This record gives sequence, structure tokens and C-alpha cells, in this order.
Amino acid sequence: MDAAVKRVCVFCGSNSGVRPEYAQAARGLARALVASKRGLVYGGGNVGLMGILADAMLDAGGEVIGVIPAALVAKEVAHHGITELRVVETMHERKALMSELSDAFVALPGGFGTLDEFFEVLTWSQLGLHGKPCGLLDVENYFDNLVRMLDHAVAERFISPAHRRLVMVHRDPMELLQALSSYSPAPTSKWLPHPSPRRASP
Repeated sequence: MDAAVKRVCVFCGSNSGVRPEYAQAARGLARALVASKRGLVYGGGNVGLMGILADAMLDAGGEVIGVIPAALVAKEVAHHGITELRVVETMHERKALMSELSDAFVALPGGFGTLDEFFEVLTWSQLGLHGKPCGLLDVENYFDNLVRMLDHAVAERFISPAHRRLVMVHRDPMELLQALSSYSPAPTSKWLPHPSPRRASP
């Protein structure tokens, strides 16, 4: 195991989604984490993919740290059977603590919250606030349109090619974990050079 990646923060849905493959992928990621002797940091819930992921980690003997705001303890049914449950006051505190406790970040399928959490830590990486790797576990092509959007943003010069490479995408959980372990941040300015002004046609 790469000593630099001891715990992986996983963002995922508080719903399970329509496809059974999403739950299977959460369990597969849990098995890969335990097999590689890595702990899990996640949103602390006992519902949806969050609960499936946490239970699979516990069943395999893995470490599970959950971080949840007090206002969501009832709504997301806080998981009180995990290794450690930390209750914070705000969503901002939740994301900051999850980042502090983790050495890498992975997103499974999810909704607004999953995307918000993933893109916030990704933006922190882009700005050089941390050098931790970020990856998507693409299940049943769930993230295909998102990946195309990122490529479009590169083509339209809103994201640099170097920063596009901050998002690693794999369909196999062990391959994704290996990619996270071999990641080496390359400092790149967020701001792209201004293109040369176009000259008006004669």
C-alpha cells in the first residue's frame, strides 16, 4: 500500500439509484479499500449508497469514519455502528473535516451533494490548496456526460488540459485506487494565458 494514501474519502448518494450495479460498485469499492488496507471517510449516513458502502466496509473489517452535520443526523439516519462518527455543525465544517482526514477523494454515483463535495475538493486541488488525488468511479457510464462536459470546458478554454487531468476516471475500483496511489501533483496556474487577439478580416 502507498503510505501516502491511508484513507480515502468517498462521496456518494444518499439514495441507491435505479440500477443494482450502483450498490454492487459501492460494495466492490469497499472490498478494494479493505484489500489494500485503506480506511474510508464518508458522509456518515446509513441510507442509500452511503449506507451500503459503510456496511460493506464494516463487514470486511475495514475502518469507517463518518462526518455528518447535526441537522442531517435524523434526515440521513446517521450510522452509529461505524468505527467513528463525528457530528459537526455545518456543511462547510463537514467538507473541511472530511478533507483533513483523507489522503484521496473518490466519487461514486450521486446527486447534487456528491457533485458539490467532489468539485469543491477538486477546485481546492486546482488552486494548489492541497495535492491530494481525485477520481471518479464510473459505474454503468454514469459519469460519461460529466466527463464530456469537462472536455468541452477544456476546448472552450475554461479549464487547462493539466487541470482536466486532475480528474481520474476508472470503471474498476482497484484500478482507480492504484491510479490515486501513483498520482503526483504538477503545479499549474489556474489562469490560462490570454489568447492572441483576433484580427478583423480585411
